[in-house]
Formats: sequence, structure tokens, C-alpha cells
Amino acid sequence: MVLRVGIDLVHVADVEEALRRYGERYLMRVYTEQERRECGNDCRRLAGRFAAKEAAMKALRRDDEPLAWQSIAVHQDEHGLPTLRLTGTAAERARLGGVKSLSLSFSRAGGLAAAVVLAELGDGDE
Repeated sequence: MVLRVGIDLVHVADVEEALRRYGERYLMRVYTEQERRECGNDCRRLAGRFAAKEAAMKALRRDDEPLAWQSIAVHQDEHGLPTLRLTGTAAERARLGGVKSLSLSFSRAGGLAAAVVLAELGDGDE
């Protein structure tokens, strides 16, 4: 089994600043409708989602290809565990990169949010 990892760390204050400066425009550009419903204006939760999206981009090795923020969504599965749902440009990048599955873990402490994404690749892909 071949794995790739992506990790990201976000200051909650940076999300607070983006929300203060850009408001709804920021939310609409970065987060899916379901993420906005689940998080509201809770900057700690939004920062966790942002870190997860960045970590997923790193695990997908986007190189310099643009990936739409909303093409990576963080949701909870039926057991309450965080999962990633890819659509559009992110789903295509995963398919082309031979990604079989993605696993997500994220945490928030103090003014920081961190996320780690593991991408499992098909046999022989790197």
C-alpha cells in the first residue's frame, strides 16, 4: 500500500479576519452549503474545515493546478467521524492520481486548527 500525507495548521484568528473583512463572500467561496450550515460563523469550526481542505490539497499533490475550495468538503459520517467528499476538480485530481481513499483527522486547540489527510494510492502509483 502506498500512502501520501498532507498536513496543515491554521490560526483561528486568520479565519476570523477573513470573515470580518469579506463576510459572506469568503464563506461562499471556500465552504460548501452544508459546511456553512454545520459551522455557521463559528471560526474555530471553519478553521478546522479550512485546514482539512489545505491538507487534502497537499495529499492530492495538486502541483500548480487550481482546485476549487468547494470541491473538497468536510462532513461527518453516520458515526460522527470526519470524512472528505471530493467533487469537480478535486475528484478529477484524485482519479488521475490513483487515489483509492482518503482519511482525515483534525483537531482544534487554543487558537489553532490542525488537519492531517492520508491518501491511499492504487498499486504502483506514487
